[in-house]
Amino acid sequence: MRNPFFDRDIISIKDFSRSELEYLFSLSNRMDSLDREKRRNLGRGKILGLLFFEPSTRTRLSFEAAMLSIGGNVLGFAHPRMSSVEKGENLADTVKTVENYVDVMVLRHPMEGANRFAAEVASKPIINAGSGTEEHPTQAMLDLYTIMKVKGRIDGLNIAIVGDLKYGRTVYSLIYGLSNYRTRIFLVSPPQLRVREEALFNIGDKIKVSEHGDIREIIEDLDVIYATRIQRERFPDPHEYEKVKGSYVIDIDLLKSGKDDCIVMHPLPRVGEIKPEVDNTPRAKYFLQIYLGKVIRATLLASILNPNPYALF
Repeated sequence: MRNPFFDRDIISIKDFSRSELEYLFSLSNRMDSLDREKRRNLGRGKILGLLFFEPSTRTRLSFEAAMLSIGGNVLGFAHPRMSSVEKGENLADTVKTVENYVDVMVLRHPMEGANRFAAEVASKPIINAGSGTEEHPTQAMLDLYTIMKVKGRIDGLNIAIVGDLKYGRTVYSLIYGLSNYRTRIFLVSPPQLRVREEALFNIGDKIKVSEHGDIREIIEDLDVIYATRIQRERFPDPHEYEKVKGSYVIDIDLLKSGKDDCIVMHPLPRVGEIKPEVDNTPRAKYFLQIYLGKVIRATLLASILNPNPYALF
């Protein structure tokens, strides 16, 4: 299969087919075992631009570590106060300025549609690291890859997505990504945080989806629990946040009611959804997600920058 990622924008997980995702996963397996010196040839002489208009720890550092691991360099800003946005510069001018210094850009922005707009005005590839409450496609890629690595498959699994399903952009990308596979998805949330209806509009005929208010009703059926935090910063009314915070907590007692090999995932940061007592059990895979996220992003960058990355391995 030809490289489907070369010189391509990464805006929505919906833009990628199952075969394209599995190309990425197969290449990531090779990347993970590649000799360090060979790996550093994949991005040598290339520069990644980071444009982060919202706070980030894992995503920003993951992309930076990924680019450095393939021999490239990184520049950019981690907050708009560190850029000319503070002076009133618009997004289009920022993007068109930075693209003169770099080969590929990663953009996180609070405004929905920001990444698609940036891709329209930029001549260099744009990678969406989060646009408002819309999507976070590389998070979904690493989530799917983690499930594949741990479970050996995605088809046939029962997967619960738990927590803030209305505002969590990782949720939407994961649902769209899972629609490429034969899975059953259980959506677990308080009524006011149910997934937005439009997200299910085009995938209802592809996978089985059901909505629930209590994870204990379905715990015995689950192969994967994907927990998310309640996103306080996206609530227009702080009182509404207070009503739903702490709605779901994953602890040892809950997990004892489920399958022995049920795994727990989380995009992080967590704010109480998973008790620390789970961390040292074989079920906890959220720190593995962090490691595999660097692998996936290194592979993605190498694939965007090289027409045939396999030839460089």
